Amino acid sequence: MNAADVIVVGGGIMGTSAAFFLRRQGKSVILLERGLIGQQASGVNFGNVRRQGRYLHQLPLANRSRAIWEHLSELVGEDCEFVAAGHLRVCYTREQADRLEAYARDARDYGLDLEMISTNALRTRFPYLGREIIAGSYDPTGGHANPRLTTPAVGRAAKRAGADVREESEVTAVAKVGDDFVVEVASQGELRAPVLLVTAGAWSGKLSAMFGELVPLAVHGPQMTVTEPLPYRIAPTIGVATPHLHETVYFRQVKRGNIVCGGFARGPASNETNRATVLPEAILGQMEQLRRVMPGFARVNMIRSWSGIEGYLPDDVPIMASSATTPGLFYAFGFCGAGFQIGPGVGDVMAELIARGTTTTPIAQYGISRFATVQTNAKVAECME
Repeated sequence: MNAADVIVVGGGIMGTSAAFFLRRQGKSVILLERGLIGQQASGVNFGNVRRQGRYLHQLPLANRSRAIWEHLSELVGEDCEFVAAGHLRVCYTREQADRLEAYARDARDYGLDLEMISTNALRTRFPYLGREIIAGSYDPTGGHANPRLTTPAVGRAAKRAGADVREESEVTAVAKVGDDFVVEVASQGELRAPVLLVTAGAWSGKLSAMFGELVPLAVHGPQMTVTEPLPYRIAPTIGVATPHLHETVYFRQVKRGNIVCGGFARGPASNETNRATVLPEAILGQMEQLRRVMPGFARVNMIRSWSGIEGYLPDDVPIMASSATTPGLFYAFGFCGAGFQIGPGVGDVMAELIARGTTTTPIAQYGISRFATVQTNAKVAECME
């Protein structure tokens, strides 16, 4: 098949979910992934399936996605190791506790009910927490899943549903010719579709620029570690709520006993060389903060660390919209290291938007046109050369 209703560029959790839900909308789909499905940010992230801590305007999307997560294994026919074991955010200061309380009050209007837990109650329910922690915010519906399993599973489900899923298929050129997008793929020739959806993560800015839409997309690498197996004791995902990046740490224990941990800092990464760097000082700092939250981890051994390539936008808000310049062109990228939980919901929303021209989930704040000044400044700079 060299023609379809929709061509999706990017085989992460956004792209595979969009392909899956587009097929459920009756659209023919070609999904192009330059490497392997789920190889990039969708496969190297922490695996947090959380709603709390997101901007309030993103909660409707997170709620929609959470409903999909509840039945994702049944939808895709494979176990993604989703565990709804709760999500706990803890803090060290009274000021931060007040912020958690305010967020909990506001989140109720968006369908998220959070339980505030005081110091004494925390000691009773989670006796393994460090003594510096003074309060926590708990979501019993939060949890985690295995990112290395999830996106490939969704990709295979999309393929079984009839999507043409192509790995090792790097886009070399794309243009709008008449009513169609003409996409060139090395060794595959030209592909055509009236609709193009860009979900290529940290590489998406290169594609949007081809249509005159420049975005200030920065590239960073998460700092991730996993420990030796320990007796299984910690059910919820736990993270520190703090305005200080160096205090930021989050962790979860898998049923096999290992502790998966992230936070503290972001490392250098490149979408030119396709490489990301693990910073030894970041990993050491991360483990120091982990012991601060969990003193019992003082003698735990790390067995592996890794990074990946993630795309960040300066306002920490993704692009998820139709193009402002080109009819039939759609974007879903720039999820700023927080896209895993909302990934299935993003795919569902984009499929609905493409198939019906509208969506029941509000996404007005995610338009690409908010970066129009970047395009204007680029044109001015070009004129001055």
